[in-house]
Amino acid sequence: MTEARNYKLCVVKYGGNAMTDEAIRDEVIRIIAEIHSSEYRIVLVHGGGPFIAETLAMAGMESTFIGGHRQTSPEALRYTEMALKGWVNGNLVSLLNKAGCRAVGLSGKDGRMATAVKRLHQSPEGKQIDLGSVGDISTIDPVLLHLLLEAHYLPVLTCLAQGEDGEEYNVNADMFAGAVAAALQADLFLILSDIDGIMMNPGDTNSLLREVSISQGKKMMTDNIIKGGMIPKIEACFSALSKGVGNVRIINGTQPQQIVDSMKHIPTGTRIKL
Repeated sequence: MTEARNYKLCVVKYGGNAMTDEAIRDEVIRIIAEIHSSEYRIVLVHGGGPFIAETLAMAGMESTFIGGHRQTSPEALRYTEMALKGWVNGNLVSLLNKAGCRAVGLSGKDGRMATAVKRLHQSPEGKQIDLGSVGDISTIDPVLLHLLLEAHYLPVLTCLAQGEDGEEYNVNADMFAGAVAAALQADLFLILSDIDGIMMNPGDTNSLLREVSISQGKKMMTDNIIKGGMIPKIEACFSALSKGVGNVRIINGTQPQQIVDSMKHIPTGTRIKL
């Protein structure tokens, strides 16, 4: 059941170059803090791919991606959690607090907020590929998030979850964010990418699509136009839309003004629609 609320809610998925470039990061933080104190309340869900890669490299481990998901051994999961919870999450909380927010750092494991099941990747040839300690979200319990938002805290979530059997999983941050947006019935779900949105011809900014329907997006995946790391982004959008989130966009996080434009209903990025 959806909780009644007297505020508008936006779930923002944050990552990529918008996180690693300090000037861009500081502007993103400033905008999110300003928005959270005025029109919307924000739930910030983050990944941390570059930081995970750096931590794994220090441990002598390489990263392999399959279908946009990082293959993660149980040993690699330890270092992944160090990077996400100990490094990225703590830093974002500190920056948001400095900007005037009351940020709270959490993972899906806190309060059993998120439960996950082991993900088996389906290859184009129909084979199942074991990704290790990688999960798909099965449930999100939004009670803790509602309590924090009602008290005007800003939740900062990283994409770690446990299974019902206690096994721990790394979850793709886009997919995690889509599940959170759906559970909260967010008014707006924004995925911050490194590019302007979905391109009909990847790499050609003139081919940006302002709107993409679920059926069109599925065909673009079949035709290998949407591929790699963009696959979980659009799948997260499909999931949020199909569960009642009304306004879903993929925008360029390296241009923080696009966050403001999205909230003012100024066409920006790619809107995903039913």
